[in-house]
Amino acid sequence: MTATMTAMVAGGAGEALRAEARPLPQPRGAEVLLRIEACGVCRTDLHLLDGELPQARYPVVPGHQAVGRVIAAGPQAVLAERARVGAAWLAWTCGECEFCVSGRENLCDNAEFHGCHRDGGFATHMLADSRWCIPIDAAAGAVETTPLLCAGLIGYRSLRLAGEARRIGIYGFGSAAHLVTQVAVAEGREIYAFTTPGDTAAQRFARETGATWASGSDEPAPQPLDAAVIFAPVGALVPKALRDVKKGAAVVCGGIHMSDIPGFPYADLWGERQLRSVANLTREDARAFFAVVGRTPVRARVRVYPLGLANEALADLRHGAFNGTAVLDCSGT
Repeated sequence: MTATMTAMVAGGAGEALRAEARPLPQPRGAEVLLRIEACGVCRTDLHLLDGELPQARYPVVPGHQAVGRVIAAGPQAVLAERARVGAAWLAWTCGECEFCVSGRENLCDNAEFHGCHRDGGFATHMLADSRWCIPIDAAAGAVETTPLLCAGLIGYRSLRLAGEARRIGIYGFGSAAHLVTQVAVAEGREIYAFTTPGDTAAQRFARETGATWASGSDEPAPQPLDAAVIFAPVGALVPKALRDVKKGAAVVCGGIHMSDIPGFPYADLWGERQLRSVANLTREDARAFFAVVGRTPVRARVRVYPLGLANEALADLRHGAFNGTAVLDCSGT
């Protein structure tokens, strides 16, 4: 009898995920086959379902925050069986372009991503290139670790691009924000959280996580900020953040997709304010961030769903039904 796996498949833009039984794939080359324990649910997965990622290849299995164990390895794999690893957004880069050879593999024009170009972790099993897998401590909880593989990494890269800023505004307080806030506070910084107006639950969550101040994004910052990080995919927050920061400060857009940015007066950008984006991640980001996590405990707030309820998890994420990160438990399927 042929061994099978279960996958939640996005057939195309605008379609709900469907459960499929598939033959268990065999790893080739540097690939490994992972038995997935858990996979985080990301807003990027919603962008995929909504057709907002033009590079996506359908049908595809979403998921790029997967923790699992190697159960089979190709002949060129750099991981042995039973190794515990994470499979994040970055699945492969060419290694030859100007970006790869200069340490900026996140900008590789030929890069491929899990849950976008290659099948991801909304499944019991997945293939991954062993060279791009992230080693995970054998004792770390799978469910609690999954958010670190995207939300944590994006938050960390965004924080580094904010420079040495002491007072940082965070716009959109969800999965990435609640993780990076813990890192920032441990570094002695102050976080000012801006949420959807009237979302008192998110504001309370931000204060519980360590934010100095939390209010709606329709409110001005209580004092000029040294930097801003925008996680909410709302283009209108860009001019707002530019008005909230000091001269010389950076506004960092941390999402892969954002609605159009409306026009704004040049005066809001003037004074050497900087507007920049975060594009994907590098393997070096992962090494650096997990080293930080090893020194600074970062606790993810999660809501767990069985794999078969992936559509419900995505709907709850879309409607803001929880604070923190939705995680699919793939271990019992």
